[in-house]
Amino acid sequence: MNSKRLFALACAAAFAAVASTPAAAHVGIGSVHGFANGLHHPLSGIDHMLAMFAVGMFAANLGGRALWLVPASFVAMMAVGGALGIAHVALPYVEIGIAASVIVLGAAVAFRLPLPTIAAMLLVGFFAVFHGHAHGSEMPAEVAGATYAAGFMVATALLHAIGIGTGLMARRMGTDTPLHASRIGGMTMSLAGVALLAGWI
Repeated sequence: MNSKRLFALACAAAFAAVASTPAAAHVGIGSVHGFANGLHHPLSGIDHMLAMFAVGMFAANLGGRALWLVPASFVAMMAVGGALGIAHVALPYVEIGIAASVIVLGAAVAFRLPLPTIAAMLLVGFFAVFHGHAHGSEMPAEVAGATYAAGFMVATALLHAIGIGTGLMARRMGTDTPLHASRIGGMTMSLAGVALLAGWI
């Protein structure tokens, strides 16, 4: 299966998950409310958006099986972190871990870090735990944990898909300009991570 088809499938799956939610809504308004809160949460903070976009671009740069295994690892480990946050299990240095993820993943994009797929999965999985914990611990008290988690996982998949699409387009154009632009974008993400760590933004 080529990279274009994988990207299309990722987008279709994410949008299908969003579109199917109202069909399940007749069981109670709480499920819709929980899903909507979860869907919105990753889109409400620049730190989460940058890191998840960077994961997609990083996966696109690596190509091959990493194109779907790296984002899938992030989503899976984010779910683990989310469960810990929902259960109020303490995790130290969450905000530092999130800011560090923006720095490191932005640098991985900027320098086109040629990691083996398993190493890339471990790297993004490690940072995903911090992101998931933040999402879980900030879950509103009145919503259901499962639907909230489903919402933030779908939002994450959408951000990954956008990052993958951007990275693939840069590769397919076959000129230096898009590649330079993606490197500048990665460096900008890293600098934003430094600013987050310093509390400037």
